[in-house]
Amino acid sequence: MDTDVQANLSSVLARIGQAAGRSRRDPAAIRLVAVTKTVSEDVILEAVQAGVDCIAENYVQDARKKKERIGSRVQWHLIGHLQKNKAKQAIGLFDVIETVDDEFLAVALERFSGETGKVLDVLVQVNLSRESSKSGAPPENVLPLMERICGLRSLRCVGLMTLPPYFEDAERTRPYFSALRKLRDELVEKGIPGPCLRELSMGMSSDFDVAIEEGATIVRVGTALFGARKTA
Repeated sequence: MDTDVQANLSSVLARIGQAAGRSRRDPAAIRLVAVTKTVSEDVILEAVQAGVDCIAENYVQDARKKKERIGSRVQWHLIGHLQKNKAKQAIGLFDVIETVDDEFLAVALERFSGETGKVLDVLVQVNLSRESSKSGAPPENVLPLMERICGLRSLRCVGLMTLPPYFEDAERTRPYFSALRKLRDELVEKGIPGPCLRELSMGMSSDFDVAIEEGATIVRVGTALFGARKTA
């Protein structure tokens, strides 16, 4: 393994600390989620041993295979689009689903979560860029969706998530991160309870510094930890 996960983790944590300092925030208030798409179980275990305590997968089937070996020593997040027909499987694998984007998926998760006696943490994914290639609720649909989810007994909505377009210049992502924070503030003003909105999941390897400056509480980092993703 050529990638030095321990050194990369130290570098990422330093960047988090620096970005938090620039925005007068406590670095401890920012959660690092390691994105492990295409990363082997051996390397994931190396990251866990180095101190990573939260990992994210894009697909249910990949998480199932990896969790068999990694287990529940870490918190598991789903950050990819979830099809409703895989909602039941997702309940048994993930601690947090960051990609709830419509009422039908929320109701399916509520039903299966209730059957297991589990209260599942979820975030509402917002498609601020309105890209057809990305999942997420359009901003104007977020308020009614949040109202619906916050009324469910077996789901606990904890915040918002977004994935902006990719830019070589990270500064160009700032308006999207700022928009998510402003949307959160507007939802609070409109009566959505604060605990439903405590998390802002935004920022990846190329731009999480900017996201933190704009209020991110969760950053999803893969390449900066594990190197360029294998595409084979």
